[in-house]
Amino acid sequence: MGSFSIWHWLVVLVVVLLVFGTKRLRNIGEDLGSAIKGFRKGMNDADAESGKPAARLGDDKDALSPEQRAARDAARERDVPPRD
Repeated sequence: MGSFSIWHWLVVLVVVLLVFGTKRLRNIGEDLGSAIKGFRKGMNDADAESGKPAARLGDDKDALSPEQRAARDAARERDVPPRD
């Protein structure tokens, strides 16, 4: 009762085809595919322009100035949270 059989999925497919029609479903599929391709191309272009992979969470070590890094390291040694 918890899982659907192949017949349930076929009935759902027929109902979706009757409601939306094949032309509209094909257009939706084409639009979704081109959007995904554009997104991937944009991500690859951004990586190629920078010459290095995109930054990840926690990779902000280079964003700190030497003074900020020294203050952070000193605070860690004293077990005091650093001020922003």
